[in-house]
Amino acid sequence: MIGRIAGRIDYRASDHVLIDVRGVGYLVYCSDRTLQSLPRVGEHTALYTDLVVREDLLQLFGFPTLIEKEWHRLLMSVQGVGAKASLAILGALGPDGVGRAIALGDWNAIKAARGIGPKTAQRVVNELKDKLPELMAMGTTPTAAASALPSDAEDAVIEPASLAVAPPPPRSDAQAEALSALTNLGYAPGEAARAVAQAAESDPQAETAAMIRAALRLLAPKG
Repeated sequence: MIGRIAGRIDYRASDHVLIDVRGVGYLVYCSDRTLQSLPRVGEHTALYTDLVVREDLLQLFGFPTLIEKEWHRLLMSVQGVGAKASLAILGALGPDGVGRAIALGDWNAIKAARGIGPKTAQRVVNELKDKLPELMAMGTTPTAAASALPSDAEDAVIEPASLAVAPPPPRSDAQAEALSALTNLGYAPGEAARAVAQAAESDPQAETAAMIRAALRLLAPKG
């Protein structure tokens, strides 16, 4: 199992890149958003990867951050969402956008991804809403795969999944801290995640205390 790959980009296609690692070329499929963020041919890059194994096919999928890789795995756990559909959703919304859409129950945002119909979009929201808090707690901008990329091409390596960089601890950002505070107050994780997402949508730069107050106002009984 390959958990991370680093090397030189030999060529780019519409849905994948070829990364040369010490003379061995690896085809890595990526979302449109990720492909746009990668450097030019001839330059070096690094991606966290997920290997999909089927009876007649092996495909490697690449992600710039661990959180996006985890979203890919979660999305593929939904009935009707394969690897390509997952990449389409992540390419259209990004990991933060996917989390926000699920927290707010906005399946129309999921449906905006290429090839995703309304029933599939609704399943994504319904099946993943209870798993959202765990990913939110990882933070919104975890360590990027290329953050420690070697400058020397000879140092580029692939790492098995068992040796890949471990997920970073929960980041001390306002959303993660607000979510933790609300769940400690006894609110259900899904309910707290929706309130935090709504508060963050209204004021993305709010500090923790302000985020908690805004979420509490949203959770307060109406009437």
